[in-house]
Amino acid sequence: MTGGLEAALAEASSPSWTQRVRAGRDLASFADVPEAAEALVGLLLDVEDTAVTRQTAEALARVGTVAAIRLIARAVAEAEDNHADWLQTGVHDALAGPDGPLDVAAACGKLARDPEEAVRRGAADISMWTDSTRF
Repeated sequence: MTGGLEAALAEASSPSWTQRVRAGRDLASFADVPEAAEALVGLLLDVEDTAVTRQTAEALARVGTVAAIRLIARAVAEAEDNHADWLQTGVHDALAGPDGPLDVAAACGKLARDPEEAVRRGAADISMWTDSTRF
């Protein structure tokens, strides 16, 4: 593991919400690394601060890879309504850019065939969110 990855993993369990937000941003590009993926799902479902949820979802949506969107989909499937709202807000924040929806929508299309039913359900929700951001 690289030093940056190790530092971000350590920050993911910090008592400081600002450090957890930074960890979510820093780990997003490592969504395909199992240790980072588990930490990211924990940050997406952060019980102490919804800012961590929102900013981590935004960072992963900006990365836009299938691995990154899969983590958001897993979190969406597990989240209760309030948390799901913050996940959606984070995704919308990322999609506000001129080319945001394209990668996310394509990743959701691939995740529609994921072996995990929860991921397929979460990806369907995210796909609806991307549809609602197009004008």
